[in-house]
Amino acid sequence: QALFATLFTWGVTAAGAAVVFLLRHPRKIFLDGMLGFAAGVMMAASYWSLLDPAIGMAESLQMCSWLPAMIGFLGGGALLFSGDRLYKSMARAHQTAGADKRCAMLILSITLHNIPEGMAVGVAFGSLAYHLEGATLMAALLLALGIGLQNFPEGMAVSVPLLRDGYTRRKAFMIGQFSGIVEPIAGMLGALLVLRVRLLLPYMLSFAAGAMIYVVCEELIPESQQGRHKDLMAFFTLIGFSIMMVMDVALG
Repeated sequence: QALFATLFTWGVTAAGAAVVFLLRHPRKIFLDGMLGFAAGVMMAASYWSLLDPAIGMAESLQMCSWLPAMIGFLGGGALLFSGDRLYKSMARAHQTAGADKRCAMLILSITLHNIPEGMAVGVAFGSLAYHLEGATLMAALLLALGIGLQNFPEGMAVSVPLLRDGYTRRKAFMIGQFSGIVEPIAGMLGALLVLRVRLLLPYMLSFAAGAMIYVVCEELIPESQQGRHKDLMAFFTLIGFSIMMVMDVALG
């Protein structure tokens, strides 16, 4: 059940990434706006998909509610900060384009975000076998549905910026959907190691949130603000944030 549920969530990520095939001759202003849109999606997801559930899980496990969130959040940011420094030193040696770094950080942050989400679905189904308190098949199915549907804008948030940075539609789609392939793998691990993974999930969810916010602050928003239409790019960010917020809150 966990495998089929997370294959569904991966499939919705792929559907979101496939939006690039619908953009025949997109204008640069629109593609720049998609960077702002991706920033908004990632900011909303970092709270409603990651930090808020992490705090709730920590409380339900009788852990200090804020401590796992803080440790994980700073840890995720520190990982991306270290990777950023390493990439910059390598770029100076090999004269690598800045767009490559931005794409790599975007893909890494979304992939990190999908790992604990996949595990959360796996834990929900694995908990049925242990008859844990509050574990029901309907709750597990609704969790998979909610995470799956919110993966649509996330898949688009990866593939469209890649298209903007010169990737072909096929390559942008393949990379965008590949960011979600970790969910079935993580889902199976979560179902098999449910009792141990439950204790790690608050840290992992917060870790992914820290990584996403770092990418938003370091790459996406600054890059989207380099053109003449800064005000419009900021509005794209608000649109992305609003869409992701509505999906997260409405779908629980």
